[in-house]
Amino acid sequence: MNENKQTEFFMLYDTYDNEKNKAEQFLQECTAWLRLLDFFRQENSYLKTRLSMAVDHKTDKDFLNLAEQYQNKFILKDEFINEIMQDAKKQEETIKDIISKKTMLEERIIKKQQKLRNETEYLEKDYTKLKNDFNRQLSIEL
Repeated sequence: MNENKQTEFFMLYDTYDNEKNKAEQFLQECTAWLRLLDFFRQENSYLKTRLSMAVDHKTDKDFLNLAEQYQNKFILKDEFINEIMQDAKKQEETIKDIISKKTMLEERIIKKQQKLRNETEYLEKDYTKLKNDFNRQLSIEL
């Protein structure tokens, strides 16, 4: 193999190796997000149960209005969690396919990964705030 072809081969190999590493990193991110989203789904269910128990003990009009607002927020969180989870599962399958076929990551896959990263980060912050507000409010109301 002449020197130019050998250099070209190693450059292509390095590019593929970098792409493979990036794809594997993306896959690990997706797996971590799915675990986190599953936890949020369980936690949201737990908060809805606690809300229901609180409504069983306190039935004044103001509290019921507050409880309805939190119920709606929890339902919206469930929907957002499920949407991100569906997208993360699709992304995970796409990346597994890329790794198994040894193909390059397309720009749309990289952009989708960034979008999922941003959405998950936002959900994590927003959900923590909702949970803390809910706990604070319950400790005041009960």
